[in-house]
Amino acid sequence: MIVWINGTFSAGKTSTARELTGLIPHSTLYDPEVIGGALQYLLPQKRLDEVTDYQDLPIWRRLVVEGAAGMLAELGGVLVVPMTLLRQEYRDEIFGGLAARRIPVRHVVLTPDETILRARIDARVEPGAADAGQRVRQWARDHVPAWLAARDGWLAADAFPVDNGRLTPRETAERIAAAVRTGEAGACDIVQTPEPTRETLAAGVLLFDDQDRVLLVDPTYKPGWEFPGGVVESGEPPARAGMREVAEEVGVILDEVPRLLVVDWEPPCGPSYGGLRMLFDGGRLPAGQAARLRLPGPELRAWRFATEVEAAGMLPHVRFERLRWALRARERGTVLNLEAGVPVG
Repeated sequence: MIVWINGTFSAGKTSTARELTGLIPHSTLYDPEVIGGALQYLLPQKRLDEVTDYQDLPIWRRLVVEGAAGMLAELGGVLVVPMTLLRQEYRDEIFGGLAARRIPVRHVVLTPDETILRARIDARVEPGAADAGQRVRQWARDHVPAWLAARDGWLAADAFPVDNGRLTPRETAERIAAAVRTGEAGACDIVQTPEPTRETLAAGVLLFDDQDRVLLVDPTYKPGWEFPGGVVESGEPPARAGMREVAEEVGVILDEVPRLLVVDWEPPCGPSYGGLRMLFDGGRLPAGQAARLRLPGPELRAWRFATEVEAAGMLPHVRFERLRWALRARERGTVLNLEAGVPVG
């Protein structure tokens, strides 16, 4: 199990985490900042210069998951993780990776009042030169607006809040320990999609509204928007797999087997194994049915109909290219063969 303590700079995450390891039996502190520091020695400076925060490096997010799994395999018990996560897509990627390894996460967020938070930042003393300390404090101040937006936005629904504005680290840790013990801070409700061990075959279904906008869904277990669909099970026809997934994910029962639009070969790119990705045309939903779509909580958090232009800003590049060519195939009444989102043959 992991107890993830979220909160912005100077919220008191690390001091609380140290206290918490003394309250939860068989617990160990696991600080992903150490991984961020190590990347300064592992990656070329050119790559480091491309980002302003090591969290923006995909390798950091992967290593956080692998490091946690390795620590639990080595030590067992509970990991206490003091780490800021302001971007929901990074939370999805990391927590989804942990769920795939059957590691439950209790997500706690420290929510001191903004006035108290800014006072803590101003009072923070950093080792080294005075100008270095000033830069750190200014960096923290600059991130307060983003933190407040996350705290009052997606974190409000995702994490168990603890207002530690007037609590000591020990009192805060006691509050968290009690919430974990009683189940008040329960495990994150996230689908546990097993990590693939080889190439996979996946089937997606495009569903349209009366304006020909395409339905996209937002998974809780991975970053970015996606098409309704999923991995084809052993011995299952791909089109039938797409129909099953659409029924499970959004409650739409397709009366007819959907028509194939594209077959896309996704090359392996560590840690992904790649495989074949197929998109089918599920047709246009009646207006009443489109308004009654439902979502399973642990797997999907939202859905929306999007134009092709809107989808370009929602989907990862190769997934959008798959959609773009699927729409062209739908217009022409044909089937396209793609490799990494590019038509061939």
